Amino acid sequence: MERNLRKNFLDTLHGNPVDRVPALSVTQTGTVELMDMTGAAWPKAHSDPEKMAALALAGHEIAGLEAVRYPYCLTVIAEIMGCGVRMGTKDIQPSVLSYPFSKGPENLRVPENLLEKGRIPTILKATEILAARNGNGKRSEIPLIAGMEGPLTVFTHLAEVKNCLIWALKKPDYFDMFMETCTELCIEYANSLFERSADALCMPDGGIAGSRMMPPSVLENSVKPFYKHLCRKVNGPVILHICGDVGDSLKTLSECGFEAVSIEEKVSLKAAKEAISGRARLIGNVSPSRTLLFGTPEIVKEEAKDCLSAGVDILAPGCGIAPRTPLANIRALVEARDEWYKEKD
Repeated sequence: MERNLRKNFLDTLHGNPVDRVPALSVTQTGTVELMDMTGAAWPKAHSDPEKMAALALAGHEIAGLEAVRYPYCLTVIAEIMGCGVRMGTKDIQPSVLSYPFSKGPENLRVPENLLEKGRIPTILKATEILAARNGNGKRSEIPLIAGMEGPLTVFTHLAEVKNCLIWALKKPDYFDMFMETCTELCIEYANSLFERSADALCMPDGGIAGSRMMPPSVLENSVKPFYKHLCRKVNGPVILHICGDVGDSLKTLSECGFEAVSIEEKVSLKAAKEAISGRARLIGNVSPSRTLLFGTPEIVKEEAKDCLSAGVDILAPGCGIAPRTPLANIRALVEARDEWYKEKD
């Protein structure tokens, strides 16, 4: 089975028929239990490539998820661009502390030698470690999903959410300048990950669209063109992950060229499938908090089977796995998929 996981995942992303829906996480997978079992704990695993790779691999080898997903935060580009970052603790992810471009886009540009800055070398090295884990010159047959903040997320980290929204309406030239630079940052970084054998990129972005703070016209006219440009220029499949109730925006988002869209449990899978209408694969959407963190394996299985029956293309948590999530609940995600197929026979 393991030798087929990468092919199964990529076939699914490209809309090819598969015998079994992949069960994995396109969002962060680091948990305290896995950190304790591997000796690769946050915050060290954010900046040490060996520990980053070990913890990511544990999501597959110990938790049973059918992909390896890394890294574990959305602050890598922000830090390079001058944001202060709190690196967090063993069970708290890094977060942005300061917004260096809150006054406007003056001096905003893609840094020279981007790939040599900040934690990017760490993540590129971890990618190489994971891709080569089979040895003997062969790459891993487990799909590697690299996570990276998208251009809207970078924008809000550099300038704050309120400014992003105000400029979208009052200073569209500012908005476009930020989106252009942030998109180019993402493209360069993304392609460096694919060059090192990442199989897919998961780009959490657009949470302000899911929060309904962004007018649909801004998403359609000011964000969509940059998303389309990114999808054309990135040399591999891109999964867009959107937090919040993004149902009203899914049609627009599915027209951008993303291979798949990952959604939270707040979104109806039935409505999401209708909105996407086959333009992208649908990923989700077992609740990471109510079900995976606080539920039992039986509750996880029940919700997971509901997702499968609703026609999800990839079974996954609806957002990042909380660090205190019990290992048994993560394992139950894959077990539920297996049971669902047996019950269908």
